[in-house]
Amino acid sequence: MRAVTATQSYAGQTQAVSGGRTRLLRLLLTLCALTAVFATATPARAADPTERAADTQAAYLADRLRENPVYVTDQLPREVPRSTAPDFARLAKKTGVPTYVLVLPMQSSTDGEQLLGAVHDRLGRDGLYVLFEGTDIAEATAYGVRAPADAASTVALYEVPYDAGPLLSFERFVDVIALGGEKATARAEAAREKYRDDEPAEMYIGPSDRRNQSFLTGSLLTGVPLLIVLVAGLVRRRRRRAGAERRLPRWVVPGAAVLTASAIALTAPVVFDQKKSSAARPPTPAELSARVERVAAGLRQDPVYADPESPRVLDSRQLDRLHDRIRDFRRSDGGGPVYVSLVPQTPESESAGDAWLFAAAVHAELREDGLYIVADPDDGMIDVYNYGLRVDSNRLSFGLPDSVTFGDSRADEADDHLLGERLDALMTFVDKAPRTDRPEYESAPAPAPRAADENTLPPLFATDFWPGLFVGAFAALLLFGAGAGATWTVGRLWRRSSASGPESAGLLPLTAPTEPSPSYLRRTAYAELSTLTRDFTEADEHARAWDRLDAALLLVDGDPGRVRRPETDPATLVAVIVLARAGRAALAGDPGDLCCGVNPLHGPAAGRHHVRVSEEGNRRRLLPVCEPCRDTAIGYPGRVPGRLLKLPDPSPGTTRLPYFDATDGPLTAVPGGIARLIDKVRETAGVH
Repeated sequence: MRAVTATQSYAGQTQAVSGGRTRLLRLLLTLCALTAVFATATPARAADPTERAADTQAAYLADRLRENPVYVTDQLPREVPRSTAPDFARLAKKTGVPTYVLVLPMQSSTDGEQLLGAVHDRLGRDGLYVLFEGTDIAEATAYGVRAPADAASTVALYEVPYDAGPLLSFERFVDVIALGGEKATARAEAAREKYRDDEPAEMYIGPSDRRNQSFLTGSLLTGVPLLIVLVAGLVRRRRRRAGAERRLPRWVVPGAAVLTASAIALTAPVVFDQKKSSAARPPTPAELSARVERVAAGLRQDPVYADPESPRVLDSRQLDRLHDRIRDFRRSDGGGPVYVSLVPQTPESESAGDAWLFAAAVHAELREDGLYIVADPDDGMIDVYNYGLRVDSNRLSFGLPDSVTFGDSRADEADDHLLGERLDALMTFVDKAPRTDRPEYESAPAPAPRAADENTLPPLFATDFWPGLFVGAFAALLLFGAGAGATWTVGRLWRRSSASGPESAGLLPLTAPTEPSPSYLRRTAYAELSTLTRDFTEADEHARAWDRLDAALLLVDGDPGRVRRPETDPATLVAVIVLARAGRAALAGDPGDLCCGVNPLHGPAAGRHHVRVSEEGNRRRLLPVCEPCRDTAIGYPGRVPGRLLKLPDPSPGTTRLPYFDATDGPLTAVPGGIARLIDKVRETAGVH
């Protein structure tokens, strides 16, 4: 029995030991499996470009708001310097809810609502999120708190002048938030109704306005006193010839002239008391150099620097290929370092939007020779500059294809402007560029305007004040010498124009507002069409006039009175005005077929020209242009978008679009000429 018991005891011990070893083995296998899983899963996740949250625009901005609830970019020092952040923070406290403010450059490819939503998700904090693009409130959304963000944005849009600056806009926004939901909504409706067809007066004047003020001051300062002396002398001589006695001492007239001049000189600075041309405060040197230092620091770590405040335009594959091309070029014969800056170039930046100036500043900060490539992720422009490499700089400056520098139609339509593909093409071009015997350097670019002087108006008694003195004296002499004759001439011309009959009365003046109201279009269309209908005769030589009158009547179903009805859309009214004016011109013997494609209300075109049609980016179109628009396109191409005829967006809202984007009707045929417009009208009406 003892033997059996001992045997059983030994077997039990053996089984227990075996079970313990089995459990230990299972535990070890489990640990090994978990180690293998983590060893294989972690690198795969790190390599997935879509999961690199730290590299995304929203994640970067969320990190900045985690540090401070107000983030002001360093890319707008001329308009919104970073020193304004405490003022934004002070105003934000008045909302009564957690408020997060982002001040970023204007980004045409970014949806403000989506960006704020992504930043909120990354930050994980509820509150009122406000996005400024430049100086304007682009979007405001409340997450998890009660705040009338939409109403406050509407009030700031309508009530605040466009040049008031971001702080005043934000102050008005905050005041409306503090009113609460019902009062804020009522305030928004009142503002929308009050400024529906108008907008608040501008708060600041520009340098040209100041020159006009100086010119006017100088003219009045000499013209009025001199005119007093001349008129008084003429009166005195006539009184003397008539035998009248002198009633006033001799010193009265000179004294009156001196007092008048003194009053003008003292009053003008009080009336024209403006000192600044905008609300922007002068930036400090540190604010003007902050972005360049940031980009240079990034390029020291990586030859490709992508602005973290902008949307990503290069995916991981394109980025890796660009790194490979840069590495290969550096090792090639005559090659060297390449530094790529994917940074927007805005007029409010330290370089005033000049890519050459930006590249020179980055090169001076980085202190490394190489090719400096500046690619704008917002408008897609690519520029390349050579500092110290044996690459033919002339070839880089003048031989680079436009498809690389500006992009093509596909690049214009793509959100990323196909920058990855175009940078790859640029590297191919650089690889094949001729080499020189010695290193070449870019010349120094023209300096940017001094930020301290950029928004400061010149003194009143300067600039055009001195020419105004001479013009004022000349005008006084001219008025005095030709007073009676001018009165007779004006009276004769008036009588002649009054006696010229109904034909002359039918020649309506050409007017061309940029953003015409519907009531203006209805009045003008009715007057033009009625005049053409009255003056038209069915003679053979008026065939062109008949075609244009017929097309105009087709637009209103043969009833000129329809143009006065509110339901007639603005695009149709503009087309009626253009056709009626063209018909009147044909009756007058001018059969011209082209009218201005910038604003069809400008009248006949003088030729065709490539013009900018968008204030953001460099989008261009070949359009017929009148002489003033052609001169503007040649001398000041950036002002052409401001001359475009803008019509209300057909979709609900208050935005206005260029006429060729605001409609798909016959008016879009205007750039093709009057004949094309007539064909489009007949095609739309089903008339052949």
